[in-house]
Amino acid sequence: MKFKIIGELAAIETIAAGGRLRDRRRLARLYGHGEWRKMKGQATVELSDGTILLAEIHWYEAHGVGKKEFKLKKPLLIE
Repeated sequence: MKFKIIGELAAIETIAAGGRLRDRRRLARLYGHGEWRKMKGQATVELSDGTILLAEIHWYEAHGVGKKEFKLKKPLLIE
């Protein structure tokens, strides 16, 4: 599903890093070597159909490379 992050990332946490990260070799091959980590956080996103919602986002990041491969994991309820 296509989406665009329109708000700031919040509640950022590391899910996996170092040897616990399964995709480390693939990420290094595609984007370059670095200290790769899998992260998660919350952000306001706009879906391809124009719907705006708060959602949990997962991505990979490495120092000197940046954030790559954002994935929308689940919409969150706004109360």
